[in-house]
Amino acid sequence: MHLHRIAFSFFLLLVAGAAVLCVNVTTVLQGFRGCAVREFSFVAHKPGCKGLRITTEACWGRCHTWEKPVPEPPYIHRHHRVCTYNRSRHMTARLPGCQPDVSPLYHYPVALECHCDVCSTQDTECETF
Repeated sequence: MHLHRIAFSFFLLLVAGAAVLCVNVTTVLQGFRGCAVREFSFVAHKPGCKGLRITTEACWGRCHTWEKPVPEPPYIHRHHRVCTYNRSRHMTARLPGCQPDVSPLYHYPVALECHCDVCSTQDTECETF
């Protein structure tokens, strides 16, 4: 019976340690400031083909940004930088189930290095800026 209590106590310590580790990792990510490469999964779609789940490396993070009012038009000075690619390479995947007249090739970037920079529509969705 004593051995069962020791084993159960050890099990509880392991569970508590894992919970602390999970909270710690979440806290680190929530408080993270900067720009880094991170694993990212998405479903690649193309008209005339079936979707394909792709896991790649993408840029992720928060960059310093600010706005200040100015007395002349446009009445505001903006400094919006986003976490974007500094170095990348392009990969090609073959989508399944494509119609005969549709190319199955799907091109996407893989982040090698990221940094905070002005949003560029060449490699980033900038609709909100």
